[in-house]
Amino acid sequence: MSFFTAESPAPKVEEAPLSWPPEEETEPLPAAELPQTLTVSASIYHPEPGQTDSTPFITADGSRINKRDPKIHRWIAVSRDLHSRWGGEMEFGDSLWITGISDELDGVYVVRDIMNKRMHRQIDILVGKRDPIMGRWDNVQIAKLD
Repeated sequence: MSFFTAESPAPKVEEAPLSWPPEEETEPLPAAELPQTLTVSASIYHPEPGQTDSTPFITADGSRINKRDPKIHRWIAVSRDLHSRWGGEMEFGDSLWITGISDELDGVYVVRDIMNKRMHRQIDILVGKRDPIMGRWDNVQIAKLD
């Protein structure tokens, strides 16, 4: 055996066909569907007879409002056109993601009340009389989470 014909000490590499099929190109998976958003106006309300019915601490679905700190519940009232009883998509107990008001008020709320029939495409956020929050906001986005 000559020096030039000696085998290398490196392992011998065999080229064999793959034992599994190569990956086929696939279409990307569709992104998870985002909840449908709805643009509404928003305002705040206090649990008092001038802004509610004759039972200000009981909501339309029968929930009892904390008299000392109503805001703690993060409950809202929706206009009748948004509620399922009148053909809308929201029901009592639905969680809604709300954006477009403020850092303090944006977030998740639960539908517990109904607004007066003269209101349309609107939500009302329950707060206490002593909470320093006032206002009305347009172009607020809501999305049903349930």
